[in-house]
Amino acid sequence: MAWKTKRSDIIKGGFSTPLDAPMIPSFPFSFRDCSILTLVYRTDESAIRALLPEPLVPTGDEVMIHIYQMNDTSWIGPYNEANVMLGAELPGEAVGSYSPYLFLSSDIGVAHGREIHGQPKKLGNPRVEFRGDLIVGSVERNGIDVVTGTMPYKQQPADLGELAQIFPFATNINLKAVDHIDGSPAIRQLTSRSLADVKVTECWRGPNTVELRPNAQAPVHRLPVREMLDGFFWAAEFTLVPGKVLLDYLKGE
Repeated sequence: MAWKTKRSDIIKGGFSTPLDAPMIPSFPFSFRDCSILTLVYRTDESAIRALLPEPLVPTGDEVMIHIYQMNDTSWIGPYNEANVMLGAELPGEAVGSYSPYLFLSSDIGVAHGREIHGQPKKLGNPRVEFRGDLIVGSVERNGIDVVTGTMPYKQQPADLGELAQIFPFATNINLKAVDHIDGSPAIRQLTSRSLADVKVTECWRGPNTVELRPNAQAPVHRLPVREMLDGFFWAAEFTLVPGKVLLDYLKGE
């Protein structure tokens, strides 16, 4: 059966290639039955400043590493993801979290994060495991566990608001950088998205450990551990909805 992709189809939102088997999900899409281990520690504020693009400024010296076990995601299916976050503010505009590194086990997730949000996603192998009375989270890239974190298994009930008090991680800020085919800049933006319809079914906290191993292709070690804080283990579902452009670096140029 003959078919034709019309110009009107190409220029509308949510368009993705290949034409007959799109790679990128359209908003909104849902994440169900998620288990998340969040590791929290202090680092050097100078290390945070080195990774924040101007004009973002740090809101503290804490780092969050969320290791997600996504068991049921629209379009994508089951996969795992790790998001390294820093508290950041765009003065006068937004306060949230900036992601210098993300790693996940899904090619669809990598493509969507990079093409739509501008997230610096790479393929990796994040894992959350239960080893007796210990929750163990790890992030592997190139055969190296660049992150290994632990937390006691469900000892202290908590509220997710306790984690959000460190910095509002549900609002995620990213640097979106896309070039034209000739190498000139096409998109240079700070983007922001917030999760919707968040339902937390359980939340626990406890002292965590964080170990980082150097890897030139996954340089999380640039945020050295100076003090280990409490970690959180929580279960939730949420929806990913369209975000917005906070700053267009090319506007007026």
